[in-house]
Amino acid sequence: MLDDDTRYRILKRLEDNPEVNQRELARELGISLGKVNYCLKALIERGFIKVSRFRNSVNKKAYLYHLTPQGMQDRTRMAIRFLQYKRAEYEALERELQILEQEVRQRAEEANR
Repeated sequence: MLDDDTRYRILKRLEDNPEVNQRELARELGISLGKVNYCLKALIERGFIKVSRFRNSVNKKAYLYHLTPQGMQDRTRMAIRFLQYKRAEYEALERELQILEQEVRQRAEEANR
């Protein structure tokens, strides 16, 4: 259930805002609250994040999510893999577009004869 995309997005969001709550995280990422809870537990077990309670919070159930050095490294590795994947996808699409454009030009030339 904890795929690379979800793991990356959660780690990135927690790095940007360690005070985000699970409900906000679920809404922002477009996933269920249960999945957020499951993923956070998995990230804690893997040592990618640490959790602490707000000391002076009105809401005593509020937490701070801190990326560990291991979590930051994992997020960086995933960002690199994602970038490589997207670049390869982009290059393949660019080649496909060139082939299609060539076919369209050829057919247009044939139709004009």
